[in-house]
Amino acid sequence: MVRIYTSPSCSSCRKVKKWFEEQSIPFEERNIFSSLLDEKELREILAKSENGTEDIISERSKIIKTKHIDLDSMTISQIIQFIKENPSVLKRPIMVSDRRIQVGYNEEEIRTFIPSAKRYAASSCGPEVCERYPICDHAQDQIDYEKNIQKLQQASHK
Repeated sequence: MVRIYTSPSCSSCRKVKKWFEEQSIPFEERNIFSSLLDEKELREILAKSENGTEDIISERSKIIKTKHIDLDSMTISQIIQFIKENPSVLKRPIMVSDRRIQVGYNEEEIRTFIPSAKRYAASSCGPEVCERYPICDHAQDQIDYEKNIQKLQQASHK
């Protein structure tokens, strides 16, 4: 399942959540100000980011500027502790799946969070490309996929 790290006043965070809902992709929202971020998840985010802290920490943040924080001189443990104490330094939203991370809302890049079975069915099966649609196997796979997603979402809301 995808975790989305958000903050209440973030318009990009609202766009991302809306996009995931429209795609019927289940996600877990983590408000960085009301949920304590633990070391394990912060290490995972850092490990998946291509450019380390540069990808996830806003160096223009007030606390970094006023306290003259030099992230390059900090150990991973110090950076994690710094983020835990100052979650506002994180760029938002941050989306994390089992394989990847994305920071910010980007209409093209976010599509990689659509499961491959759903992407395949959408690209290879539809009324305009399949004469057997809606009874073909691809369409049925799509219907089954969406039913399973709905069941997962209903179960997670209980």
